[in-house]
Amino acid sequence: MVARQDLRTPAVFVLETLAVAACYYAGGRLGLLRDLTVSGAVVSPLWPPTGVAVACLLVLGLRCWAGIALGALLILVHLTSLRWTSLGVLAGNTLAPVCGYLLLRRAGFRIELSRLRDCLYLVFLGAFSAMLISSTTGALTLFTTGDLPADDFWGVWLAWWVGDAMGVLLVTPVLLVLYRARAPVHWARWKEAVGLAVIAAVLVPLATHSPGSVLFSIYPLLIWAALRFELTGSMLCALFASVMATTAATDRIGPFRHLTEVQVMINLQAFNMAMALTALLLSAVITEQHNTRRSVERACQELVEVLEHLTAGESAPARPPRHTDE
Repeated sequence: MVARQDLRTPAVFVLETLAVAACYYAGGRLGLLRDLTVSGAVVSPLWPPTGVAVACLLVLGLRCWAGIALGALLILVHLTSLRWTSLGVLAGNTLAPVCGYLLLRRAGFRIELSRLRDCLYLVFLGAFSAMLISSTTGALTLFTTGDLPADDFWGVWLAWWVGDAMGVLLVTPVLLVLYRARAPVHWARWKEAVGLAVIAAVLVPLATHSPGSVLFSIYPLLIWAALRFELTGSMLCALFASVMATTAATDRIGPFRHLTEVQVMINLQAFNMAMALTALLLSAVITEQHNTRRSVERACQELVEVLEHLTAGESAPARPPRHTDE
């Protein structure tokens, strides 16, 4: 049995590596469909591969780093011809999610995202801190090769960092909740979920493509999703709104029509950041309160059962003493 398991381990590792690489590459191709030009460089305002990489690491462990590196390599091959300087970008795109995973694991992160601290860990450790590695490494690589002028360094660096961070904030929670999601049991919940999806499918495109600045009208929908469906509903709604807003920004329609390139990037990333943080933190607080209430209810139920048992023992009739003849 041990020998058979040892023989199967390399095959499982290869399959996991190829699956992670395929998911990373698919996320990269989706991210490349919508890009913006910042200081002459093409950047993605939402880079899904970083979210895919962090989610895979949290679920599969550190052994899937090879799949992340392979996926990043395939993206580089798709974008440009490989040079020795491409190793810097490849190393940064691999090290950033790995460092984010190590920071999250050291902090005691739980993939259930049922505590407010877990969401804060994901925001500040997995997204904001870890993605500094990929943005700094990538921008420095472009600068040293002469592809990025010194005057445009910080603009490209900031856009790179925000795009990678948004991938973690929006994509990683969605993948984690889908990994652990359960279908609603009651028919009423299904009807409410379908109603929420229909309203979102109508309201979100209208708000993101309308010439007026009505993006704020999405927030009541996000609050409804968080209150009724917690993290699953709020993050799916936030990701859909972010994708639609990114589409409108790259097409220069709706509220992004008459803005400059820098203004488009600032407004879009401010909206995406606000959506992601609202969905994460609000749903985490609601989930934590629900878990606390369930714990109190279970404790009360156990206390009632103990009291009933004690009361039944005290009210039981005492047995008459047995007399034995000497």
